[in-house]
Parts: sequence; C-alpha cells; structure tokens
Amino acid sequence: MDRLRADRPIETTRVPQDVTYNWEYDNTRAQLERLYQHAKRDQWDGDKRLDWSTSVDPNAELVPDAAIGIWGTPMWDKLTKSEIEKLRHEAITWQLCQFLHGEQGALLATAQIVDSVPWYEAKMYGSTQVMDEARHVEVYRRYVQEKLEHDYPVNPNLKKLLDQILSDSRWDMKFLGMQIIVEGLALAAFGTIRDSANEPLLKELVAAVMEDESRHVAFGVISLREHMQSLGEAEKKEREDFVYEACVLMRDRILNHEVWESMGMPVEACVEASLESPFAKEYRRRLFKKIVPNVKSLGLLSDRQRERFADLGVLEFESGTTSDIDQAIEEERRRQAGLEREAA
Repeated sequence: MDRLRADRPIETTRVPQDVTYNWEYDNTRAQLERLYQHAKRDQWDGDKRLDWSTSVDPNAELVPDAAIGIWGTPMWDKLTKSEIEKLRHEAITWQLCQFLHGEQGALLATAQIVDSVPWYEAKMYGSTQVMDEARHVEVYRRYVQEKLEHDYPVNPNLKKLLDQILSDSRWDMKFLGMQIIVEGLALAAFGTIRDSANEPLLKELVAAVMEDESRHVAFGVISLREHMQSLGEAEKKEREDFVYEACVLMRDRILNHEVWESMGMPVEACVEASLESPFAKEYRRRLFKKIVPNVKSLGLLSDRQRERFADLGVLEFESGTTSDIDQAIEEERRRQAGLEREAA
C-alpha cells in the first residue's frame, strides 16, 4: 500500500460553504420523507452482511478479461501468463480504488449538502446518505487493502470533478455533480461488476452498495426537479454546461492511463485499443444510460445540450427510456394505493 501514502495522504482544501438553518420543520415534501424512511429501514452493516473470510486471488479473473481494454488485441496476445495475471491485478485494483476515492468524495459532498440545502426533509435524508457513504468507503477500503493488497491514487479527472463539486458554494451544483453525475455513473459501473464478476465477495459487496446508490440518485432528481423550476435561462444554461463538462471528465476517467503506465506498456496505443474495445464501448454506453433520462427530466437537455450529448455518443438514451426515479415513484404510488385498498 505504498502509492496512496506517498502522495499527500492528507490534503486540505479551503472551500466556501453556506450553512442553512431551517426553523420551520415543515414536512411537506412527501417523496423526500418517504426516501428518508426507506433509508432508515435499509441500513446495513458491512461486517455482518459480507463474508470477509472469503479467499480472493487478486491475480485471478475476478471480472471477465474482456473488460480489460486491450483484450483480444495483438498486444494482449503477446502477454505471458504472469503478465496477464499482473494486468488483471492492476486493472481491478485501479477500478476499485477509483470507486473508493469517489465514495470519499461523496461522503464529503453529502456532508456539505446537509449543511447547505434549505429543506428540512432534504437535511434529514442527507444525513442518512452520509452514513451510507461512510459505509461504502469502509467496505471498498477493506476489500482493496485486505484482498488486493495494492492501491492506486485518485485519477486526475475524477479528482478535478470532485474538487469542482466540493468547492462550489451552491447546493444545487453539489446535487448535480454528485447525486446526478457521479452517483448515476457509479450506479451503472457497479451494475456491470455485479452482473459480470466471478468473485462472490466482490459481487455481494457491489450489490449491497447499489441498494444505497439508487436512493442517492433519487434524492438528487426529486430535489432538483423542484429547484430547477425556479431558475432563469442563464442559470439553467450554466448548469447544462456543468453537466456536460462533468460527463466529459467521467468519460475520460475510464481509459486506465495509470494501469498501462504501471505495466510499462505503450500508453497511447493501449488507450486507442481501449476506445475500440467492444466491451469498453458497451461499458461506456451503460455508464451514461442512467444519466441522460435524469438530465432530461430536470429540464437540462436543450437543443444545444442534445448536440453535445450526440457528440459524446449518448443521445440515444434520450428516447425510449424513463428515469429510474419516475419508475420508482410510480411503483411506490401503486404499492401505497394497493395498501389503502386492502385497508379499506
């Protein structure tokens, strides 16, 4: 565990931060209140839920080799068995470390949201997400340290986005950056690992984290829908720009530059191969499949934004998809209606 500790293990950044009291305690936002009740009900303990006695070989194919960008190329074919094992170890470690770093960023950002969001219900729900994020940091840290015994520092593009989120004093920009972009992309990335992992502890860990992440995205969408209606066109345009720039940063984050450098392989050639990898292309598509419907539902998919999303290759998700949040709200409405009918 050398690299993280050698590169500024403690970093302090001064940021502007509003602290907003709410003395009304009005409980008028039923969707946020319901989300808070679900979050209290669904808390879990990583020590008890996950079987940490599971033996993990970090050189094994914990996730399919096809997930590695150069798989199936002449560069892959030239690798020896020991080099493939090392590359597997490096690739999964890099990926899980970025999850770990992102979860710490989410922990810090959500704590800021509790301070700054003006609504009572949002403060209450946000407090449960702080606990969620602490638990996510805990389980990813434990897996990386105990099972992989290796680490990577935070990717520069991810760090840049986290810094932007944490240093913006406006609470809705924190929601956009963390709840919509980072959490939405994480939900898709975690789903890919949950569905494809060959290692049972990792599969169960990611599945447990995903239970929380779906609520986190819902928190962002429900809160921002109300707020966006109060913004002028110039303010909406600024938020569209932020969403687009954040998507570009997250797209560029998944090219694994640091892995190729660690392997002593030609970085640019590996990145080029990764961009053309069928698995990587599908992975990138899945990353944005959760984002576009939610961005559209917030009113941040203008013609200008649509053109930019088309250039990113993700505009296809504008049509024929429904925000997961809409689906969850409708399912909850139907469930509640059924309970009321039974009670009658």
